[in-house]
Amino acid sequence: MKTKYSDELFKGTAWYYARYRPIYPATLVRYLIDKFNLDGKGQMLDLGCGTGQLALRFADWFESIVGIDTEPEMIQEAKRLVKELRTDNLEWFNGELNSYRKIFEGSFRLVTIAKAFHWMDREEVLETLYEMISNGGGVAIIDNYSPNKELLPWQKKLNEVVKQWYGKERRAGNTTYSHPKVSYQEIISNSKFDLDMHEIPTYEQNWTVESIIGNLYSTSYGSKRFLGDSVRMFEQHLKEELLNVNGDGVFKEQINISIKLAIKK
Repeated sequence: MKTKYSDELFKGTAWYYARYRPIYPATLVRYLIDKFNLDGKGQMLDLGCGTGQLALRFADWFESIVGIDTEPEMIQEAKRLVKELRTDNLEWFNGELNSYRKIFEGSFRLVTIAKAFHWMDREEVLETLYEMISNGGGVAIIDNYSPNKELLPWQKKLNEVVKQWYGKERRAGNTTYSHPKVSYQEIISNSKFDLDMHEIPTYEQNWTVESIIGNLYSTSYGSKRFLGDSVRMFEQHLKEELLNVNGDGVFKEQINISIKLAIKK
């Protein structure tokens, strides 16, 4: 799970990640339950788990689930959530996939990688996971990356303000970000896995000024720490600009989620 980015990629974002990242729709969870015939048995891995919201959605469908993330603060928040919900079949590992592999026993029926595959050495990750997954199981790579999607007026304004305060280059921890040029489906097709693809029906997400700011602070490029002493001025500026776009403070977005499946036959 090594990346070309710094170890501080998501430093300072976990508190916001746990509270402001939109939850995945029930249609996504139900699709994976049906696709892999989940029945409450076996093991699941959520790789790049963040604060564990997706893993928690599958708690009733596996005997045990492990979430792996390289950011210690993410794992701390995941442990807090599990304690609050009194869920006892999830465990968390702070580190790399290869380190976890050394202590892993058994096999996974399902591995999820949600909005995290682009940070990873993708070929190496699939090569490693192939030996850790049971026949008939697979990897669900979940993403809503749509580079050609027309931005809404409020999203354009958000991007303008973010560039003004954070800079024109998209940050990635202590470095800058560039999206991988080789598609997920190409990576899977060139691996030992079989490729399958699925689109979740489009659904609507409602945002407020608070949730837009909180979600921004949950990202690698929008971490609050980059603003230094300018946090209040930034938030006031963004709030004013967003309310100029839509005075009622409600901002709608149509979400499209794709699932690239790597199936082990």
